[in-house]
Amino acid sequence: MREILGRRPRLRFRRRRGPAQLDAALTCATEWHWPVLPGAGLKAAGGRGDRGRGCACPDPECVVPGAHPFDPGLLAATTDARMVRWWWTNRPDAPVVLATGGHAPCAVSLPAVAGARALTALDRAGLRLGPVVATPTRWALLVAPYTLERLGELLYVKDSVPSSLRFHGEGGYLVLPPSWTGPGQVRWERAPSPGRRLRTSGGQRVAAPASPWLPDVEAVVDALVEASTSAPDGGSRLRY
Repeated sequence: MREILGRRPRLRFRRRRGPAQLDAALTCATEWHWPVLPGAGLKAAGGRGDRGRGCACPDPECVVPGAHPFDPGLLAATTDARMVRWWWTNRPDAPVVLATGGHAPCAVSLPAVAGARALTALDRAGLRLGPVVATPTRWALLVAPYTLERLGELLYVKDSVPSSLRFHGEGGYLVLPPSWTGPGQVRWERAPSPGRRLRTSGGQRVAAPASPWLPDVEAVVDALVEASTSAPDGGSRLRY
């Protein structure tokens, strides 16, 4: 079957027993070695897909309902399968939160309209992209790990950087699909394309899953700044 140009195959997580969040969390942790933990989630009232539900954390004015770590805290993020199973067995609908930075992916997020504009520009330039996470209000491009020093060098030369851009680096986090948060469902706008690595098994070299490929932040930051600056509000609104 021929692949339709301009489209990438959708990632299908390997089926395991349990809800989709557990399946996704195990794939991230055990196959891709991305440290994850459960997010705060939403209040139980209302249907699972209802928008506008408040955060399950104690803050009644939480600006990122369901989309942040709470208990456990971010430092608990792990790639240990037993811990991941325990968390999502007890909280099957909890959002999947990636702890960014270190050896894990980093990300740059921007308002959804600007994100769509940036992807169009990057595709037109022929740039290979990695995974892109989308919510109804924001899109996030996953990139290779970067340091604050390197990010500072890239942004220093810009005339201005819109405040609507968010940089998820060391000590940060990002909610991954198929989670539900206050604005709605988190989905893949561009699904990860898992790589393959060779390992030795029974004396033979066999292919094993590897972490998805990620672009360098330097390759995408210009397009993201430009798209955010040209957004209807000039990129000045930090909308969650």
